[in-house]
Amino acid sequence: MALRKIIEIDEDICNGCGQCIPNCPEGALQLIDGKARLVSDLFCDGLGACIGECPVDAITVIEREAEPYNETKVMENIVKQGSNVIAAHLKHLKDHNETGLYNEAVNYLKNNNIYIPEDFKQDAQDEGDRLPCGCPGSAVMDLREKNKSSSNAQTKSAQKSGFENNAGSSDILNLSKTKAQKVQELLNELSGNESQLRQWPVQIMLVPPHAPYLQGADLLVSADCVPFAYAGFHQDFLAGKVVLIGCPKLDDSQYYLKKFTEIFKLNDIKSVTVTHMEVPCCFGLAGIIKQAIKDAEKDIALKTVNIGIKGNVVSES
Repeated sequence: MALRKIIEIDEDICNGCGQCIPNCPEGALQLIDGKARLVSDLFCDGLGACIGECPVDAITVIEREAEPYNETKVMENIVKQGSNVIAAHLKHLKDHNETGLYNEAVNYLKNNNIYIPEDFKQDAQDEGDRLPCGCPGSAVMDLREKNKSSSNAQTKSAQKSGFENNAGSSDILNLSKTKAQKVQELLNELSGNESQLRQWPVQIMLVPPHAPYLQGADLLVSADCVPFAYAGFHQDFLAGKVVLIGCPKLDDSQYYLKKFTEIFKLNDIKSVTVTHMEVPCCFGLAGIIKQAIKDAEKDIALKTVNIGIKGNVVSES
């Protein structure tokens, strides 16, 4: 349970007209005993599309403890009602700029070979998971094999040229520009400066819960200021992990909670490491992850690392 926005129906005011029900494609509302009822917290996204359809103003959006909204369960319910209801739900999410939920809905249809309404087919035609805008920079990419191949190629190139680990700067200056670049790449690798990024994208808001690289991953959840403060971020934290970054102060914490709960439910996450800054507004990230693990009813090893603004490790737990 978590504090989030959800609708509330005043039963004393509700006249049972039922006008709100067709405008809730998620299936959260039903007419029972002559009154509109919220039948499931899981199905209510809290956006309030039904409010404008109530002629007596019996529906309001409030904040209370509720089960996290579950897009997958909503889609399981929606697809039973046909393509018109599917289209209404997708339009609802798009109109409210709920990009993450929209991607989940489209991916659900794709993964289950369910007909996608014409107006939304373009969003599902990319070879990777993308945002509704179709931005190619948001395509899901697994970089693990590419990085491995690149590393092997660099090693073979260095062996062929007779380069050794103790090569000095004067040796580099005598090489051609192309060879110097290869030498520098190898130096970076040998000195631990090689990028450890294993996937793309990295923003919490952009990574779909169904991304293939999440399955079986050791997950690093980092406040986006940490890599700038801590010099050894790639080697000490990122190596061997899938990373998701965001700002618990500027972004929507409720969206984060729903997103991570879904990620933990859908994927066999091995472990989670949370890195955050020592400033008070950053501590909320660890709390979100703890709650998401609990809401997903999973037993996942969790480690938190507190980074100082001077680049030091303040504490670990």
